[in-house]
Amino acid sequence: FQKMMMITFCFTGLLLFVGCRGEAKKRVSTGLSNIDKKNDSAQRTLDIQSEPFGETANGEEITQYLLSNSNGVSVGLINLGATVTSVYLPDNKGETKNVVLNWDDIAMYEKGASHFGSICGRYANRIAKGKFQLEGKEYQLAINNKPNHLHGGIKGFNRRLWMARKIQEEDVVGVEFNLVSSDGEEGYPGNLNVSVTYRLNKKNELKIEYIATTDKTTVLNLTNHCYWNLAGAASGTVLDQLLTLHCDEYLEFDETKIPTGKKMNVAGTEMDFLSPRAIGERISQVKGKGYDHCYVMKDPNPQNPVIAAKVEDPKSGRVMEIFTTEPGVQFYTPVGQINNSNKEKRYSKYAGFCLEAQHFPDSPNQPGFPSTVLRPGEVYRQVTIHRFSVK
Repeated sequence: FQKMMMITFCFTGLLLFVGCRGEAKKRVSTGLSNIDKKNDSAQRTLDIQSEPFGETANGEEITQYLLSNSNGVSVGLINLGATVTSVYLPDNKGETKNVVLNWDDIAMYEKGASHFGSICGRYANRIAKGKFQLEGKEYQLAINNKPNHLHGGIKGFNRRLWMARKIQEEDVVGVEFNLVSSDGEEGYPGNLNVSVTYRLNKKNELKIEYIATTDKTTVLNLTNHCYWNLAGAASGTVLDQLLTLHCDEYLEFDETKIPTGKKMNVAGTEMDFLSPRAIGERISQVKGKGYDHCYVMKDPNPQNPVIAAKVEDPKSGRVMEIFTTEPGVQFYTPVGQINNSNKEKRYSKYAGFCLEAQHFPDSPNQPGFPSTVLRPGEVYRQVTIHRFSVK
């Protein structure tokens, strides 16, 4: 009976998403201009394929979806965690490589190890001591990053199986992933319907659109946790790759990485990426010798994505630009070796970087931050776009 009720609830949630998607498209545009006209050729084609990826420890089937265009760009996605498993991009010599870190086997994705390529939720980043108040009631969330709550808890969205629907249109291919998060899950209030849609177009843009509704007031902050290395996923460190962040402030945080509420100016410091700078140029000056900081967007626009970051690999010529509707970008460089199940394929220190478009950490406890509260009758929407090119 419980299973039948969940299926009914999922179906109802899907109908709700279908109804609101038209409005979402009206209100949230790409906000992009000056796109390379060469990519507009009607001759360029798009394709989507699916294949078995394996099974979970409980015997649940995992499917991988492969999106591709005729420019040599392809994206791999699985329904476990609505996860990006690969992004293949050509370089300035025409050689194609995967530029996101990934795991060799399903078990690592099931464990949620390092959140490789997955969706983080209900709340990406940290909530202090896992506590917040809503409408006079205090909620206690799971503590999984002592003493705080991180990326949605012990079994966040990255460890959940999502329903999937293929999208194949003239100008885009994609996958819409849907999930129902029950009231009380990981301590959060409200039954939450979530939709995350990945779309690849002919212009080498990967668009991620998030939509959610709730039946009880809750908090929500979603992001994707890809680790990027534009030289190739197994190509050493990212320290020589050039980063531009269109953010002139970042959030000061305490010893447990909870914001103090103070915004710090980046000018002239090791945090300054306002102009292109090698990621490793001043990384040794950062406490802990690695970045894990929330940068504040200069002029965020919740309706139209604006430029947040640009990364270039000088050797391969690969370039990635990120546009988002979100007010913040978490810049993260893992400072330790990341162990794969295959000992021959361990990722070295600084093997990748994350640029996670999101709201600020601990916003439910910080009245001066943009609100992350979602109420019944409201629709949560955000868009992040990755645009790829070669220099």
